Amino acid sequence: MSGAALGLEIVFVFFLALFLLHQYGDFKKQHRLVIVATLLAWYLCFLIVFILPLDVSTTIYNRCKLAVNSSPAESNGSYVTLAPSKQKCFKPWSYIPNGIMPIFWRVVYWTSQFLTWILLPFMQSYARSGGFSITGKIKTALIENAIYYGTYLLIFGAFLIYVAVNPNFNLQWNQLQTIGIAAANTWGLFLLVLLLGYGLVEIPRSHWNGAKRGYLLMKTYFKAAKLMTEKADAEENLEDIMEEVRKVSESIKYNHPLRKCVDTILKKCPPEYQERMGRNMDDYEDFDERQNSYPSEKSLVKLHKQVIYSVQRHRRTQVQWQILLEQAFYLEDVAKNETSATRQFVHTFHSQEPENKIIQYFYTPTVEWYWECLLRPWFYRVLAVVLATFSVIVVWSECTFFSTKPVLSLFAVFIQLAEKTYNYIYIEMACFLTIFFLSICVYSTVFRIRVFNYYYLASHHQTDAYSLLFSGMLFCRLTPPLCLNFLGLTHMDATISHRKTQPTAYTSIMGSMKVLSFIADGFYIYYPMLVVILCIATYFSLGTRCLNLLGFQQFMGDSEMTSDLIDEGKELIRREKRKRQRQEEGENRRREWKERYGNRDDSTRNRVVHTDQKESSFSETSTNRPLSKYTRSNGRTERDRIELLQDAEPLDFNADSINDDPLESDSGR
Repeated sequence: MSGAALGLEIVFVFFLALFLLHQYGDFKKQHRLVIVATLLAWYLCFLIVFILPLDVSTTIYNRCKLAVNSSPAESNGSYVTLAPSKQKCFKPWSYIPNGIMPIFWRVVYWTSQFLTWILLPFMQSYARSGGFSITGKIKTALIENAIYYGTYLLIFGAFLIYVAVNPNFNLQWNQLQTIGIAAANTWGLFLLVLLLGYGLVEIPRSHWNGAKRGYLLMKTYFKAAKLMTEKADAEENLEDIMEEVRKVSESIKYNHPLRKCVDTILKKCPPEYQERMGRNMDDYEDFDERQNSYPSEKSLVKLHKQVIYSVQRHRRTQVQWQILLEQAFYLEDVAKNETSATRQFVHTFHSQEPENKIIQYFYTPTVEWYWECLLRPWFYRVLAVVLATFSVIVVWSECTFFSTKPVLSLFAVFIQLAEKTYNYIYIEMACFLTIFFLSICVYSTVFRIRVFNYYYLASHHQTDAYSLLFSGMLFCRLTPPLCLNFLGLTHMDATISHRKTQPTAYTSIMGSMKVLSFIADGFYIYYPMLVVILCIATYFSLGTRCLNLLGFQQFMGDSEMTSDLIDEGKELIRREKRKRQRQEEGENRRREWKERYGNRDDSTRNRVVHTDQKESSFSETSTNRPLSKYTRSNGRTERDRIELLQDAEPLDFNADSINDDPLESDSGR
C-alpha cells in the first residue's frame, strides 16, 4: 500500500488536469506543444497539492520512529513499541519509503521552475507571433524575451560579482541555490497574498449570492449588455481585418513570391470569408511588369498576427453569447416555476443538446423543480457559511502562525492533536482540506481575473494559447510559496516552529532560509498579515468601485450605470427570446405540414408523373397515326385531364379558416 497511494494520486491528478484543460483549451485547433506545455504545468502544480499531505504523514511517522530509536524499544512488525510506555508508532497506510519523496520533489519543483521562468515565456511569444515559418517565430520569440531574460541575468550576475568581491561572504553552491529559491518564492508569495485575500471573501460571497435568484438574473442582464458591446466590437474589428486581407489577396497574385504567406493568412480566416476571397487562378499577371507597391513580408507578419487574434476573439464572443443566453433563459424559467402549483419544472425552450437518458430518468421535472426552487438556495447558503468559516480560520492562522508558545494557529493545533494519537487518516484529511481550500481561493482567482483581452481564461474551449500558457506560468510561480505557507500554518516548517525535528521532504528541497534571515524572519512571517487588509477591501468592493470610477463598468447595485446596463441587457434577452420563439414556431409549422400533408403530396406527385408518362406515350402514338377528328378530340380531352391533374394542389377541407394553411402563413410572414 505504500506505493499504491502515490501511484493512484499521480494518475488521478493527471486526468483531473486533462479534464480541466479540455474545458478551457481546444485540443483540435491549438498547437500540440501549447497543449502539452500547459498540461504539464497544471499537472505538476496540482500534483504538489495532492501529494503534500502524504509527505506530512510520512514525516510524522519518521519523527516517531526517530524518537523510538533514540530510546530502548522493541520492533514488532509494522510498528515500533516503546518499552516503558508501550506507545505504538503505527505505519500509515500511505507511507512512502525513505529516499523517494526527496527525488520526487526535486524533479517536480525544478521542472516547474524551468517551465515558468524559461520555456513558457518563450512559448507565449512563439504562440502570438505572426511568422510564417518556425525559424521566423523562434526569432521573434527570442527578440521579445531578450529584455525579459536579460534582466534576470543582469541581476544574477551583479549578485555573483558582489559575493565574489566581498570577503565576508563565503557562499557555496547549495547556499546560492537556496537564495535563488528564496527569490522565486518571495515573488510568488507577494502575488499569492493578493490573490488569496480576494478569494477568501469572494468565494463565500459568490455562493451566498448564488442563492438569490433575483441577484443572479440582474447580474446576467448586466453581463449580457457588456458582452453585446464586446461582441459588436469584435465583429467590427474582424470586418476591418478581413477587408485588409481582401485587399492584400487581390494585390498579390498567385505567381508572387509572397503568395504563400497570403494563402497561410487566408487559411486562418473564417470559412465564409475564405469563399469571398478565393484567389483568382485564371487571372495571370506578371508582377514584375507592374509598378504597384506590394506589402512587405513584415507587414504580412503583422497582418497574420491580427487575423489570429481577431478570429479567436470573434469566435469566443459568439460562443459566450450563446452560453449567456441559455443561462438567462434558464434563470427566467426558474423565476416563473417558483410559483408553479403543479411542482413540475417547465422549460420555455427545449435543450439543443441531446440529454443523457439516465439523467432524464432520474432528473425528472418534479425532481428538477424541488432542486431548483427549494433545495438549491438552501444548499448554497449552507455551503457559503461553511466556506466563510474556513476563511475566518485561514485569516486568523495567517496572522498568528508565527506564535509557537502558545500555539495560536488553528491548523497547527489540529495537526498537533492528531499527531499525539498518530491518527494518520485524520492528519491527511485535515492537511488535504486545508491546502485544497487555499488552492481553491488562489486558483479560482487566476481563472476569474481578466487583463483586458490579453489574458482571459474562457471556458467551453475558447481560451487562446497565450492565456493558457500564462495561466501555467502563474500556477508554477504560486504553488511553491502556497505549499510553504501551508507548512507554516501547520507548524511543519522548522523555520516557523523552531523545533529541531526532522523536516518534511518538501522543506528539505527548499533549503534553509537562514541564509537570508531578513526574508525568513521578516517577510515570510509578517507579509501574510496583509491578507486582513485585502479581505476588508474585497468585502467592501473597493477594487470594484475604483474600476468603476476609471470607466470600467462593474456590477454594483447602487450605481446608475449598472441600472442602465441591466435594462439594456434585459431588452436584449427579451429580443433574443422572441427571435428564438419565432424560429421554434416556424419549425413546428413545417413539422406539422410534413406530418399532415407529406403522404398526400407523395401520392399526388406519383399521379402527375404517371400522367406525364401517359401523355408522352400518347403523343408518340398520335404522331405515327393518320390525323382524324376522333383522335384529335380524344387527345384534346386527355390533355385537358392531364392539365387539370398537374394544376391540382392538396387542400385541407377540414381547416377552420384560411390561416390554418401553413404555406399561406409562412408567405405572410
